[in-house]
Amino acid sequence: MAAEPEPPGPLLVACALGIEQLALRSGGRSGAAGPVTVLRTGMGPANARRAVARALAGEGPGTTAVLASGFCAGLAPGMHPGDLVVADRTRGPDGATTCTGTRLLADALARAVPGRTVHTGPLLGCDHVVRGQERADLRAGGAIAADMESAATLRAALAAGPRPVAAVRVVVDAPEHELVRIGTVRGGISAFRVLRAVLPAFFEWHRSSLLPRR
Repeated sequence: MAAEPEPPGPLLVACALGIEQLALRSGGRSGAAGPVTVLRTGMGPANARRAVARALAGEGPGTTAVLASGFCAGLAPGMHPGDLVVADRTRGPDGATTCTGTRLLADALARAVPGRTVHTGPLLGCDHVVRGQERADLRAGGAIAADMESAATLRAALAAGPRPVAAVRVVVDAPEHELVRIGTVRGGISAFRVLRAVLPAFFEWHRSSLLPRR
């Protein structure tokens, strides 16, 4: 007899900045399958690693699904502020992490934020803000976007036990739309609005990430 799925446990959405947390918290909780926590980790991989490890300490393996979110730097020409990036894997100094349910999550985001471009591919973990020519160099290595926390967040989550993990980022700057240029404020507002609208897709991904009964 096939194993019956368990109801989803909690969902932990990890972000670095207060503005990201504000956007995600203001999105509402309608459609959530279980408890949802939006955790502000602080900037950088070390802060993300510590905050996620603390948040998951003492729980049973696989209890909480973890999704890294917030803003990112787009690396591919043609990206615009407000585009969405769904990682099929994250890469950082500690190695690569394969994400759960990438296609389902990308499809759910397309429905949640119609008209926005959804990019799928590798998300690179850096320890600094990406600028100028470095974008092209990182793109040459296969990544489509970069941020400072997602890779560390997912590694820390899996170090605490097997569980569904994913990363969704909103492009806030891109090769033709760098933060230092005129239009930064408009691009930031656009990215904020998109981030505020993504939670229904996160909840759909979470509901789909059922673990078999043991």
